[in-house]
Amino acid sequence: MGRTLYLECNSGISGDMFVAALLDLGASAEGLKKTIESLNVEGFRVEIKRVKKAGLDCCDFDVVTDKEYENHDHDMEYLHGHEHHHEHVHDDHHHDHDGHHQHEHRGLADVLEIIERADAGENAKKTAAKVFEILADAEAKAHGCSRETVHFHEVGAIDSIADIISAAYCLDNLNIDKVIIPYLCEGEGTIRCAHGILPVPVPAVANIAAANGLVLKKTGVRGEFVTPTGASLAAAIKTSDKLPASYKIIKTGYGAGKREYELPSFLRATIIEETGEKNEGTEPDDRIIKLESNIDDSTGEALGLLMNMLFEAGARDAFYMPVFMKKNRPAWLLSVICDEEKTGALEKIIFENTTTIGIRRTAMERSVLARECLKTVTGLGETEYKKVMIDGAARNYPEYESIIKICERSGRSYNDVYARLYAELNRI
Repeated sequence: MGRTLYLECNSGISGDMFVAALLDLGASAEGLKKTIESLNVEGFRVEIKRVKKAGLDCCDFDVVTDKEYENHDHDMEYLHGHEHHHEHVHDDHHHDHDGHHQHEHRGLADVLEIIERADAGENAKKTAAKVFEILADAEAKAHGCSRETVHFHEVGAIDSIADIISAAYCLDNLNIDKVIIPYLCEGEGTIRCAHGILPVPVPAVANIAAANGLVLKKTGVRGEFVTPTGASLAAAIKTSDKLPASYKIIKTGYGAGKREYELPSFLRATIIEETGEKNEGTEPDDRIIKLESNIDDSTGEALGLLMNMLFEAGARDAFYMPVFMKKNRPAWLLSVICDEEKTGALEKIIFENTTTIGIRRTAMERSVLARECLKTVTGLGETEYKKVMIDGAARNYPEYESIIKICERSGRSYNDVYARLYAELNRI
């Protein structure tokens, strides 16, 4: 049984803050260091210590890079010094001209190779790879190139690789399978990076938020609170943005940030357990997403294949309705009902397999009757059925596939088989 993690990103999120918070929750520091050592990458060491943030005792996770790999990520004078020194624009590509070590610019394939050789569970490796793929897509969009050709700068440096693999290890070690992130607080103004001076949120973070449905909340404080590494982590692991109506706090961890802003820099991570009682016979907090798109120039064959692909990818339901669009064109309205975590994958299938250029997304609350799928032997043979509870009473509905099998085997009509099964299952 997995555990539920709730992240309060009131001071944003970064890779080191996230890892520190999970270590504070009890993730194995010894196991983490073993995983880091297994990467067989030189140029850094890991330090874990305790620090104070706003008077709170926090865990601090620090990937200390050798001098030649230094990336200025926590140097506040450097990051915001452009306010008084506009002429000094930093760019990693120019390091070799003034005698400094040039950063290693790794591509996605290089990073995935490092992840694959890590001494970590398959689940942790899969999570780390997903984080970097999200990051690669965001950087590629920002720089106008493909996922395969993008080269990471600060985010692809040694410390971010270590942060992301460490985060994936800690999630796996704590047996986290659900992560609730209502929003990410972000600052404003500008920040200096490898390519010059950029607005906050930086383009990579804005792209990640847009592509993955992350909610950003402005703090009004100057500074960058959400890093590309932090945003890609949040996007990869978030399963919900809604807290249960009531819950128990099992354990809380605090992860310290390095940058000093007006807002205390720490991330609070809490393992919670839902306690709210459901109304009898219903699941009132059930949340689903409806995806809709108007399609007027895809063939029937293409749409038929699309329907099969959507169900195979986890859609709860999918259907078409005939509509008339602008210029009186006959068309189809595609509607897909799905769980929130499936939206990205299903939208990708729709974009790749139809001619649509836009998909509407609506979050919907449902009241759903409690139900379970069961199997029993009836007078007509083995039958699967759905047991539904309403007002404390059960209603049993025979499943379509079972009815068809009995019809084919016995030669009876559909209506006859359904009526007999329904009567027997409900003792009518």
